[in-house]
Amino acid sequence: MQLQGATVLVTGGSRGIGEAMARAFAASGSKVVVAARSLDDINRVAREVRGIAVPVDLLDRSQVDSLIDRVEEEAGPIDVLVNNAGLDTVEPFASVSDERIRDVLNLNLEVPLVLTRHVLPGMLKRDRGHIVMLSSLAGSAGFPGLAAYSATKAGLNNFLGALRLELGDSSVKTTLVAPGPVDTAMWSHLEDGDYFTPMLKRLRLMQLIPMYKPEQIAAMTVKAVAENRRHVRTPKRLSATFWLGEAPRRITETILTGVHFDKPRNG
Repeated sequence: MQLQGATVLVTGGSRGIGEAMARAFAASGSKVVVAARSLDDINRVAREVRGIAVPVDLLDRSQVDSLIDRVEEEAGPIDVLVNNAGLDTVEPFASVSDERIRDVLNLNLEVPLVLTRHVLPGMLKRDRGHIVMLSSLAGSAGFPGLAAYSATKAGLNNFLGALRLELGDSSVKTTLVAPGPVDTAMWSHLEDGDYFTPMLKRLRLMQLIPMYKPEQIAAMTVKAVAENRRHVRTPKRLSATFWLGEAPRRITETILTGVHFDKPRNG
């Protein structure tokens, strides 16, 4: 996909991977819109990438429902939607509050699906667009203490696999970004919990969780979108885990080879 001059919306673009995504897409020549709840932070990022800041509370359904229209009224048609915003869980599931479970399910799974639903008709009409989903290694292999988080990321994996089949005859493409540990506040939050210490000790002993920087993930994502690649996955040493998780979706694609799906009637 040609990114020079493209309009890119990044949710959760105020810090961490989202901020790195905003900077990387801006460096590729894209016009970047950063959307998040922290007004000061998104104003700072938008100013630094010469983009647009759109304040939004993604846990407020009414604001989610209006976000795509708000962005397109101000910035024009969205060419790339980067569904980055998310929450984690860092304790045994039996101890997680009902409120936290609902927030994680909402922000990590419902919000990206709804935003994708709202942006797709325009992309299909223009026959141009790209959907990026921020998943996780935890979406392929659930880890203790991340049960609700893992469930949402596994949901994104299967959602995008199905959506890719629906979009097969169009020029709208998708990229699933599924990193392992990334040096962000979210990972620091996980490491601060005593519950994870034994697991992390074992994984580090086996050298299975090398740390990546947000800028590395962002650079790989921009390259994947430019080249219409379907996955960004780290670390490479866990490729077998990713491929085993991907196998059922590949089997479905093979079974449905040659089957064509009509575009949505309102698309």
